[in-house]
Amino acid sequence: MANLVSDQFCIVSVESISHRFMMGKQSTTALTGVDLRIRRGSLFGVIGPDGAGKTTLFRILATLIQPTEGSATVLGFDSVRDYRSIRPLLGYMPGKFSLYGDLTVEENLHFFAALFHTRVADNIHLIDSIYQQLAPFRDRRASALSGGMKQKLALCCALIHQPKLLLLDEPTTGVDAVSRKEFWDMLHRLRTDGLTIIVSTPYMDEAARCDDIALIQHGRILSTNTPAGIRGAYPNPIYAVQSSNMLELLQVLRRAPFTLHVYPFGEWHHLVVTDRSLDAHAIEYFIQERGMDAMVQPVEADIEDCFIDLMHVQV
Repeated sequence: MANLVSDQFCIVSVESISHRFMMGKQSTTALTGVDLRIRRGSLFGVIGPDGAGKTTLFRILATLIQPTEGSATVLGFDSVRDYRSIRPLLGYMPGKFSLYGDLTVEENLHFFAALFHTRVADNIHLIDSIYQQLAPFRDRRASALSGGMKQKLALCCALIHQPKLLLLDEPTTGVDAVSRKEFWDMLHRLRTDGLTIIVSTPYMDEAARCDDIALIQHGRILSTNTPAGIRGAYPNPIYAVQSSNMLELLQVLRRAPFTLHVYPFGEWHHLVVTDRSLDAHAIEYFIQERGMDAMVQPVEADIEDCFIDLMHVQV
């Protein structure tokens, strides 16, 4: 998918980027051979757990660090050579709250607008729908805001200079479920206005809200496609299995001759089988023969199932 985006529609191009952090004589590899092509006007998700390399990739795209190997083109500019041209065109929201806690909501907005030689009044239309929720707290210090309100303020500050590209590094980590949904609703409204957004998240369920996604683990891209494309490429049947003794059920299924993978999945176990002729009744019978009750039903693969499968393929 990444390589199918033509240059005409490509706003970010990452070519064979690797990055190593040096600690004395020791080095830690954060990224290895990353290739990405992100189309203009899309909401692109970089999905992976903590330590997968998402923040390092975002810091390279934001021109804060240089790749050890490879190159990146952002908005038509080289990320190393042309960093001065890229920075005014970016909105960047790092993973940790980085605004000034001693400044009020209003003061933070005016400060970040001034950094980009503009005024809040000139661009208030860009953030109006978000700022309406912040307005009752305009005189409150940023450090005293709730997690959801801090998130909205950080987004306003990243947008106030009308960027062409918005980089959001794990913006919903540690935020309650309601605020997470509100935040993604805001991103979709911004995307419909033509803004390109790249967002990273460890939450697999958020992948479905992106136009395109890249799954990343241990600094390597496992797959890049639309969410539907990644789910559609899942190769094996999956069953959701439940019993009154879930721990014993897990052990029984791990020893089953038809099991490829089995892992806890919420209140169920997800069982991946190699035999396409197998059905739910046959699996139930196998479990009941071993003295256990069981409920078995076929399910479609979601992004987390795909991620787990791709991790096994990469090993």
